[in-house]
Amino acid sequence: MSLRRWLAPGIGVKRWLLVLFAGLLLLSLAFAHFLRQVTHDLAPGGLTGSVIDLLTLQFLPLAIRGFLVGAAGVVLVVIGAYRTVRVLMGPFQRTDADQPLVELIYQKRFLARGPRIVAIGGGTGLSILLRGLKEHTSNLTAIVTVADDGGSSGVLRTSLGIPPVGDIRNCIAALADAEPLMSEVLQYRFPESPGDEAPGLAGHALGNLLIAAVTAVEGGDFEDGVRLVNRILAVRGRVLPVTATPLTLHAQYGDGSVVDGQSLIMRTSGIERVWLSPAEVRASEDALAAIAEAELIVLGPGSLYTSLLPSLLIPAIRDAVLAADGLRVYVCNVATQDGETAGFDLAAHLEVLAAHTAPGLVDVALANNSFAARTPPDWSAERVKLRWPPVGFAAPRLVLDDVVDPDNAHHHDPVRLAGALVRTLESNRGSRHRAVVRTA
Repeated sequence: MSLRRWLAPGIGVKRWLLVLFAGLLLLSLAFAHFLRQVTHDLAPGGLTGSVIDLLTLQFLPLAIRGFLVGAAGVVLVVIGAYRTVRVLMGPFQRTDADQPLVELIYQKRFLARGPRIVAIGGGTGLSILLRGLKEHTSNLTAIVTVADDGGSSGVLRTSLGIPPVGDIRNCIAALADAEPLMSEVLQYRFPESPGDEAPGLAGHALGNLLIAAVTAVEGGDFEDGVRLVNRILAVRGRVLPVTATPLTLHAQYGDGSVVDGQSLIMRTSGIERVWLSPAEVRASEDALAAIAEAELIVLGPGSLYTSLLPSLLIPAIRDAVLAADGLRVYVCNVATQDGETAGFDLAAHLEVLAAHTAPGLVDVALANNSFAARTPPDWSAERVKLRWPPVGFAAPRLVLDDVVDPDNAHHHDPVRLAGALVRTLESNRGSRHRAVVRTA
């Protein structure tokens, strides 16, 4: 099984084995020519001639002689090549890896040829998406919101003046090769207890402190700090903050009241519009370049107002998505969210997205059409109904698929969601700018 895997398409070994074989064949021919010249003048029946006849199997018929020598040569070449690769690659293989070396090499080479995908958002939804997409490509960029102001991220934001790091930590953990082990380490929170010897660490996630520390090492440059953490943890793809400037999210409600701060907005329903301060910030140059080069741009899933829109409200990011040549897909949540989207259906999600950004921002809307998933007993939200926007609305193409976690109707399934997105990309190649309006 291992030998067949080494010869499987895509691993990039067969061509070099062929070159190796051709070189060995030429060396063999050269040696045979040299041996023939050396033994040409030897007297027949002499001691030296008898030894050479024995070594070259002259006592066997020509067909059998060629078969035995050829078989022995093939066996030695295979064993030598395999052991050479093992010796050269051994120091770079994780000692705790469950997969054989050939599987790791195949996976790396396969993923390196995957599509260029950009995912924009934050929160739990983005990390779920990344866990699925990293099995299809390593050309993956997560552009993460920096508007969080609660929990450990909020404390570090206030005390150190850096953008919030919680969503960035979640995405890095999701893309780590050693996940879920790396996820457990990065997500570990220091306990809050009266007898804690280090009360200053209470409630902080280890991953948050790591990003803050690396940022300080990089001279306070937040983007450089996150880049370095990506390299240190060898994530599959990369995670980028949408901007290096901490953002504050504001929301206005139907009664005219205004709430400031993402952590408070999440708890209140009846939102009419949201906006950012500062209004004009410099977007990450790496993020803008990734959007321009992407074959697929995924918006969501995640909290509509507090995870997705904060990134798209930055003018440079919105304009980059509008100008992008890649297929732009909005992934609608599978369930409503108390305090943000209570009572929202598919059409309401799309209308809010268009109202806060621009008409025609997305080419495809991907929504769940399976409603058999298990509902958690403490669940107060409801499944998102599939009402399509009214006639006259610049609606994107609609794609329906089973993308819900069968054990939790509140979340997407990472494998199913990633598969649906890759299929959508393949089926829509070349039709990026084709406008289609559908009603349902």
